[in-house]
Amino acid sequence: MRMEWVSAIIDFCVLGLLSTMSVVVVAILLERLAFFRSLKLESFASAKALELELTQRMFVVASVAANAPYIGLLGTVLGIMLAFYNMGVDSTADVGRIMSSLALALKATAAGLIVALVSVTAYNFLWRRIKVLMLTWEIAHG
Repeated sequence: MRMEWVSAIIDFCVLGLLSTMSVVVVAILLERLAFFRSLKLESFASAKALELELTQRMFVVASVAANAPYIGLLGTVLGIMLAFYNMGVDSTADVGRIMSSLALALKATAAGLIVALVSVTAYNFLWRRIKVLMLTWEIAHG
């Protein structure tokens, strides 16, 4: 009995989930930037109301940044499990097969780290812009 389904889980589930998370973060980044450009600070009577509008969906970006490495790590663990299982079933040390299984495992780690880096950068960029807008409002209303 082979465990090709583990390879399919890594390719379609883990990498698919990471790709989806990356698209979501980029979409939120673009949406927030468009919102910030169209924002009229003078239309807000309180700093709290402004902060609520500015920080919408930021928790999604933070959650992706925090969890993407773990999802990549899950793919790595599954890939290494697959490599060890195949070595045990074949009772041979076929270097090519082992390396291809480990490469698959490391692909998941790399994808998780890339998604996390994009998410952390987007999060920090958006928070900086939020702080600038909040301070601009406070200066105008202070």
